[in-house]
Amino acid sequence: MRKIKVAAGIFWVEIPEADLFILCGCPADSVKHLMKKGFINSEEKDGQVFETGPNAILLSDLPMQNERFANLAEFPVLQMLYRQGMLLPNHPNNKGIKPMLIGIEHEVKAQAEYIFRGNYGLTSAEEIMEAGIPAEQAQEMMRIKLRFAFDHIRRTDELLETRIIGQEPCELRNGVLVQRRGINLYEFCYQGETITVDLNLGLNEEYESPYHLGYHHFSREYFSVIHTGEGDGWDANRPCMASVVTFQGKIYLIDSGPSLMYNLQALGIGVSEIEGIIHTHAHDDHFAGLTVLLRSDHRIKYYSTKPVRISVMKKLAALTGMDESLFNNYFEVYDLEAEVWNNVDGLEIMPVYSPHPVETSIMFLRTLWGDGYKTYAHFADIASLDVLKKMITDDPDKSGITQEYYDRVQEIYHTPVMLKKIDIGGGMIHGHAEDFKDDPSNRIILSHTALKLNDQQKVIGDTTTFGAVDVFIPSDRDYSKPFANQYLQTFFPEVPSNEIEMLLNCQVMVLNPGTILLKQGEKSQSVFMILNGLMEYIVPERGIRNQLTVGSMIAELACLKNVVANGTYRAINYVKVLKIPGPLYIEFLRRNNLFEATRKEVQKRHFLECSWLLGERISCPIKSRITHSMQLETGHKGKLLSGAECNGVLLLCKGEVGIYEDGQEVEQLHSGDFWGEESVLHRAYPSLVARTKVASQWYRIPSELLENIPIVQWKMLETYARRSVRRLGN
Repeated sequence: MRKIKVAAGIFWVEIPEADLFILCGCPADSVKHLMKKGFINSEEKDGQVFETGPNAILLSDLPMQNERFANLAEFPVLQMLYRQGMLLPNHPNNKGIKPMLIGIEHEVKAQAEYIFRGNYGLTSAEEIMEAGIPAEQAQEMMRIKLRFAFDHIRRTDELLETRIIGQEPCELRNGVLVQRRGINLYEFCYQGETITVDLNLGLNEEYESPYHLGYHHFSREYFSVIHTGEGDGWDANRPCMASVVTFQGKIYLIDSGPSLMYNLQALGIGVSEIEGIIHTHAHDDHFAGLTVLLRSDHRIKYYSTKPVRISVMKKLAALTGMDESLFNNYFEVYDLEAEVWNNVDGLEIMPVYSPHPVETSIMFLRTLWGDGYKTYAHFADIASLDVLKKMITDDPDKSGITQEYYDRVQEIYHTPVMLKKIDIGGGMIHGHAEDFKDDPSNRIILSHTALKLNDQQKVIGDTTTFGAVDVFIPSDRDYSKPFANQYLQTFFPEVPSNEIEMLLNCQVMVLNPGTILLKQGEKSQSVFMILNGLMEYIVPERGIRNQLTVGSMIAELACLKNVVANGTYRAINYVKVLKIPGPLYIEFLRRNNLFEATRKEVQKRHFLECSWLLGERISCPIKSRITHSMQLETGHKGKLLSGAECNGVLLLCKGEVGIYEDGQEVEQLHSGDFWGEESVLHRAYPSLVARTKVASQWYRIPSELLENIPIVQWKMLETYARRSVRRLGN
């Protein structure tokens, strides 16, 4: 037996004599990590070239860790079934065994449903019609879906073998046993030898990106496209196909692939700066980063057609165990009408149905300027014309497409635009560059491939690199000042606009990645407001490392109380801040009768900033709303605490609280920890209770204040899942 750490939260366990090669932990991009570390290689046998790799996956007990998906088995399973050939008839690597999913019952079942939705999306004409599609069109879409599925929608258990791990040792195969020793702690045993795998992430540890991007800086133009990914789900060196669109200074994402947080940080974009996501479909290489958008202090706008949204909701619900309807708690949903121009605050978007195994849209984006429209087309996941041509049939009872539909797709593919990014991944479900050799568009970018371009492809379209920008309409203004004005007016709603203008006239500074703005123990002569980018607030001795985003105030407490900074503030990427001289800020508060109230409130806000639940990615105006409503409560030793019954989350500020199950302590809470998340999530713990261990103090925060803060909701959902897993035993 051999165990090797591949990356954070990912291990490789191999037992060659038992023909078991286990991927332990499968967060986003785990296949790419295996490729980079040499556990997936090309091999040739009987004239066929195929890949090596795992034949089993051990799932995390926890569906999320550090607000990221911990289990994303879709691409590892696809790699085993097709790239290794385990499912393919007459393939030299098809030995008659299925890939194996290993884990606790809840997670195995959740992954089975998630993989099922990842393969097919909506799985019947009835489901498609429930998404608002007319019956005739729904039947047409179902015929295409069935053709891609070889006329059979198969449940996941037809493709995979499963092993449910309970309290007793479980045999995997050929005498290999596995036993669960605790949360995310598993012991493998074979012929007297044992290996232990711990899938828990450490404090401040996150799942890693397989590639390095460096840091980039771009201007927010009136209308531009920043290229943020040209690879596919198998490209270990580049992000998956995606783009960032700026329009009138606002930022829109097209799709949310794996390692999205890392990609955004490389561009200097904080999640809370994102206006919306334009979503093409639910395959993991365009979906896996969706949780990143939940690390915002407001609901980010979600734009897609209704069928795409419904398929995304079903897949997300399978992964998280939450009800589909809760999607609206995390996103501000806008359903786009297909094949018409939808006006999105001046940016016009037209989604067009793309023939694909799951509900998919290609996207056209345009705005009026000069002598006409400037248009960008994003063709993620299209089928080649050769593949579609083979689907043509005159029999309406057979799966496939009509000649008329084929002609319509060909016409859409060749729509002339200023810039068109196309999927050239090839195979059964992706596009070919050759289909666009006569395209009249001004510029074509070839994307969604891990392969080097051949000469035929090179004469058809361009390539681009991460962070490259195509500017359609330049801007002659700095959009950061209007955003700063918006935050300050929200923060100080009763202050006259001329007073706000005084602050806005202060110096704007740009910090390079890694720059320390203020060190722990130093006094500050200024207060800083983040305009874009991300800062870290670090207090090493307390284990605090929280990220501060746009709208956050830095050094406010130190300046108002004339004390040294309690922690260090450091730029994560390129950061723009508004530097307000301390004396000016103090006088501003005095002139508007806010000084004493602000001093008291800042102390409370600082306490929130030092907590995990409310310490990061939440702007100061939102923190202020919380501090104004939270109530300080005290309790003697042995007091039972309830968040659910009293409609609030309890944030411990002094003392110690124990969480108990059947009279046994299973978790200790200290200052900054919380209890009562079930009141916001509208769930219940059947057997857990919280009780003070010593005389304690806590803030009670009303549930309604937290219900519209996605990052807080997501952290509570992760905490609820972790605490619920304890009931399975340690």
